Amino acid sequence: MQHYRSLTQAVLPNSWLTVGVFDGVHRGHQQIIKRLTAGAHEQGVPAVVLTFDPHPAKLFGRSEIRLLTLTDERAELLGSLGVDVVITHPFDQNVANTTALGFMQQLKDQVGITHVVLGYDSTLGRNREGNAIRLTEIGREIGYTVEVVSALSDESGVISSTEIRKLIETGNVADAARLMGHPYSLHGPVIHGDARGRTINVPTANIGYSHDKMIPANGIYACWAYLNGRKYQAAVNIGINPTFTPDKQIPNVEAHLLDFRQEIYGEDVRLDFMARLRNELRFNSVDTLLEQIWKDIEDTKHILNSG
Repeated sequence: MQHYRSLTQAVLPNSWLTVGVFDGVHRGHQQIIKRLTAGAHEQGVPAVVLTFDPHPAKLFGRSEIRLLTLTDERAELLGSLGVDVVITHPFDQNVANTTALGFMQQLKDQVGITHVVLGYDSTLGRNREGNAIRLTEIGREIGYTVEVVSALSDESGVISSTEIRKLIETGNVADAARLMGHPYSLHGPVIHGDARGRTINVPTANIGYSHDKMIPANGIYACWAYLNGRKYQAAVNIGINPTFTPDKQIPNVEAHLLDFRQEIYGEDVRLDFMARLRNELRFNSVDTLLEQIWKDIEDTKHILNSG
């Protein structure tokens, strides 16, 4: 999979393409990608996904939006689904002001689009004018066809990034994983923290994370941790450690990797969130805290071993 950081970097004679933010690469997105890759490869042409960074919502005043997937995470997920080329195009006022015709002509010139696969609610171009009907008209003019993939729903309704963000915000990582078709993930380098876990014989890896990324609600989670190509069970605390630092504002992400005792400062760790165990609590004594931690560890083992 090739990952370009601008449309101008990608030059192809022909391709099938889809365009959208695809934040989370959830099951609804996967339905579009499946159709794109199957059709493109049947025709012997590259399957191309054009996505944007930053999220267009940020340009239009929703600065508080947090991402389900950072750009590299998104590209990796798309590549795992068979996409040949991912283009993460900078989204700025110039892009926002480009007409649908102007934008599609750029795509035709750069990557030779012959067929465009769209989600049921896809729009692009100035004032969101480029809906399926308009893009089909433009296709007849400049030489591509359009196919629309219907929405994917389950018992909770249409699967969307917005609904998944609501689940993550409340810590419901299990239902989020069901809608996404894969666990919610967080990754970053191991950074120095308070080293308090060592003093109570429960060492933790303090994970540095991007503040553009959505963080699950404060609490304790059962996770799979990936480090240097290996997989470990982990009990993960997200929060402020109210027993010790009740006035802390920005939550830590601290992972206790089970049966693991190595120095890993600076190493990159990915956490896949499988289940939420409980709320973060304040304890009256270290002994009471330790008793609860060992219970969390046993609960983590039970959940991950039975999963």
